[in-house]
Amino acid sequence: MDIDRQRVQDDLRGIVGGDVFCDPLMTQLYASDASIYQISPFGVVRPRTVADVMATAHYAAEHEISLHPRGAGSGVAGESLGGGLVIDFSRYMRRISVSPDGTRVVVQSGAILAEVNRALRPQGRWFGPDPATRSVTTMGSVLATNASGSHYLRSGSARDTIESMRVVTVQGELLDLSVHSTDDAGTPGRLALGIAEIQSQFKSLLEASGESPKSRGGYRIDDVVETGRNNIHPRVDLAKFMVGTQGTLGIIVDATVRTEAIATHRGVALCFYHRLDMAARSAVAALSHGLVACDLMDRRLLQIARDTDPRFAELLPREAEAMVLVEIQGESLRDLHDRLAIIRESMSTGHDAAFASLGTVNQEERDFYWQLSRRVIPRQYRFKGTESPVPFIEDVSVPSQRLPDFVTAVQDTLKRNHATATFFSHVGHGQLHLRPFLDLSKAEDRKRLHSLSKQIAEVVWAHGGQVSVEHAAGLSRSYLLPNQFGDLWQAMGQVKRLFDPNHRLNPGKLFGAVLQKPNENLRPADQTIEIAVDNRVVVEADQPHIVAAAEEQGRSVPQLQVLQNWPAGHMITSVARSCNGCGRCRTTSPGERQCPVFRATPREEASPRAKANLLRGVISGQLSVDDLATENAKEIADLCFNCHQCRLECPASVDIPKIVGELKAQYVATNGLPVSDLLMGRIDTVAAMASRIPWLSNMMMRGRFPRWIAEKLFGLSAARELPPVVRETFLRHAHRRRWTKPLPQGGLKVLYFVDHYANYHDPDIGRALGEILQQNGIGIYVPLAQLGSGMARITSGDLKGARKIARRNVRLLADAVRQGYTVIATEPAAVLCLKHEYPNLLDDEDAHLVAEHSHEACQYLWSLHQGERLSLEFQNVEASVAYHQPCHLRVLDPHQIGPQLLRLVPGIEIQPIEAGCTGMAGTWGLQRKNYRNSLRIGWPLISAMRSARVSIATTECSACKMQIEHGSGQSTIHPLKLLAYAYGRMPKIEEEISPSP
Repeated sequence: MDIDRQRVQDDLRGIVGGDVFCDPLMTQLYASDASIYQISPFGVVRPRTVADVMATAHYAAEHEISLHPRGAGSGVAGESLGGGLVIDFSRYMRRISVSPDGTRVVVQSGAILAEVNRALRPQGRWFGPDPATRSVTTMGSVLATNASGSHYLRSGSARDTIESMRVVTVQGELLDLSVHSTDDAGTPGRLALGIAEIQSQFKSLLEASGESPKSRGGYRIDDVVETGRNNIHPRVDLAKFMVGTQGTLGIIVDATVRTEAIATHRGVALCFYHRLDMAARSAVAALSHGLVACDLMDRRLLQIARDTDPRFAELLPREAEAMVLVEIQGESLRDLHDRLAIIRESMSTGHDAAFASLGTVNQEERDFYWQLSRRVIPRQYRFKGTESPVPFIEDVSVPSQRLPDFVTAVQDTLKRNHATATFFSHVGHGQLHLRPFLDLSKAEDRKRLHSLSKQIAEVVWAHGGQVSVEHAAGLSRSYLLPNQFGDLWQAMGQVKRLFDPNHRLNPGKLFGAVLQKPNENLRPADQTIEIAVDNRVVVEADQPHIVAAAEEQGRSVPQLQVLQNWPAGHMITSVARSCNGCGRCRTTSPGERQCPVFRATPREEASPRAKANLLRGVISGQLSVDDLATENAKEIADLCFNCHQCRLECPASVDIPKIVGELKAQYVATNGLPVSDLLMGRIDTVAAMASRIPWLSNMMMRGRFPRWIAEKLFGLSAARELPPVVRETFLRHAHRRRWTKPLPQGGLKVLYFVDHYANYHDPDIGRALGEILQQNGIGIYVPLAQLGSGMARITSGDLKGARKIARRNVRLLADAVRQGYTVIATEPAAVLCLKHEYPNLLDDEDAHLVAEHSHEACQYLWSLHQGERLSLEFQNVEASVAYHQPCHLRVLDPHQIGPQLLRLVPGIEIQPIEAGCTGMAGTWGLQRKNYRNSLRIGWPLISAMRSARVSIATTECSACKMQIEHGSGQSTIHPLKLLAYAYGRMPKIEEEISPSP
């Protein structure tokens, strides 16, 4: 860190109670958002209180530093990026205060919109505007950008909901803004007078705007001034005026907004068309039916939906070139049915008729239909190939009646430029989200980006529309605004000078003397990246190095030796670049699991995208290779415990766990392993020694003093109860049962890949598997030469040690597969190692062969049942069972096969508990430094297990079992034990199953 940054960091830490960072690693995490741009800030401030914001603004004014307010960083125009101080409200300032009747809610800028709605739901109300990113976007961003969404026809935009707000000025003054008279004392009165004078000066131009969209961009002075009696002392709604100003006039710290009642009944219809222009005309005609929402999607978005969810593949006709989703609301369900039928009939007749339609008033089906808009739009980033849909035009609006002609004109413009794009429109207010396909690693496409932007803007203006009316102008569209506003541009300048005369609040956005072109400040990782070994450019190699071409510096950065297998097509550069920064990994929605660590500690460095940003900073030359060996880099990487939920739920399917593995390995390669990680990676060896004298080992693990010693010396939490070791490990049991001998050729036979827990702590899991297989006439082979999976080493970054384990296991298992064995494991982490981690460690055919023929035990048994080869001779088992699906198994088995298997047993009642991650994460939760966060992450599940009225809990993961029993006291067993008991082959577990309460 240079001396200037160090000085500013020290100064701000002395006056700000929140977090202050000016180091290269943390500023790299805030250098990008969901846009295509990157600008490294001077520093980052995460205020805890309004006083912190005021102190920061006052300090910045004294030292002439620009300020850039930021929420979740989910903006696609680069509106929160800048070279000054980024103020991140999402870490601490998240308070939500609902009025007793729920009609109003006070929100701090960092409050998540989805959490606001969850707080309002008990009162039967919600915040009306519903941007697609509401599960991650903050209320400060909603107000700063004047967000609206699909239900604009019902709820309008954010400025229609505002009552009052508090903002901090560029000088650090706190203002309480609502409706103010021009003769009020103090700063609010001065600002009100200034706005009234500007509005009066440009009144004729404002009235001449005619049919421009109501949700127009820029500084809105057209509807905030109320003329007083006898034209004396007009009143100005400064709170309403500040909505949509994008942090360029003041920093919003909190606001009071109005809410609306949740509709009693809602009906949704989907209509499918053979052409996009037909769909647009039909949608506009349907507006006369009193719709509250009307969204249009093109064929490319429909194809994404089919590819990402098999249910959509069945729902959406293959011949559909476009789809229109409409929604109506009402108090009577019967009336809603009739209206929906009329709308479908109307949209299915005439010249622009839909060739098929669907309709529903059922809540589950309706929510599923809405996923087409909510989930599919972010998944545009899953497009494979060099070209991808780029959000630089993105946000345009025309009068809704002119939308069909506008769509045709835009298509013609794209054809002339030999380009294609995705189309998504909120037809009700003529809003169109347009993303052309470009490859920003090519110089010609970076030039096309600028020309396409200008050409499409000309089409927008020709149709009476405007750019930047919903997703901010930011870095990508601000340069278009002088042409868009013409003579009215002077009014924008006067407003800016009134509030921020020195241009220090989010400069370069909305207004400025110099506004960047849309192809400037692009992410460096979108430039040319070379892969080289021994100074030779190659496509792939055993030990590749990364060389980033730092074009702007005219030199190459130091090489980074990669420690994992990154095959062609999935090189480390392309994987890191594929994270677009959309921020979906910051979600706190109860319907999703990513990211458990971020949910417990909602800071940017805990988000999965932070790891991709860190790696991209190194391979693009923004950070030094040596930075990965620092404690700061390790701290960021350690905020991931390898649950893989981000890989599963990321819209772009970025392999963040593999990126984290690389980051951790780089640190370990230089510094070695900490003592606690060293111990956890060799826990098999420790358990093997302990099993020789189990009575002494177990006594020591239960003793308070030995656990205190283990905490001080090895970092193990003294509060965590470790599972006892057994004298007869499963491998010894298997040897005694003669399962360790290879089976003859022919028939079904499996190789059991034994995990640490089943071997040393609960051999009954392996015994249950063996009994079930024998019940079904399937041979079992348990080779004594196998080692543990090595997942603990992988998670800690000890890839060298993990690779040795992987090589030995893969060699053994691959030979068995060639002899006709199917590899199965009872521990989800072990299966994930075989199917995902080993191919990352080893670049050979055997690793992929083993991955292809490895299965989790319940999955294997279910495949037998589907082939009608599983014995169903179960005895009746009267038990109510709470089931938790482990994170690693959720990656491997999205359909929850474990409960389906147990439902084959008569008498068993399954209650799936959908409450997220347990927070144990293998050996991660055993460590003292992680214990509190482990419980914090797992608390929703622990609470659900405590309140579940069941006989017993079940889960396939041993770590999850430990956490459930530790936190809830609920006895927990593996599903295989229940199956073996139902076969009558494991009577000893009967004492664990008590009658249903």
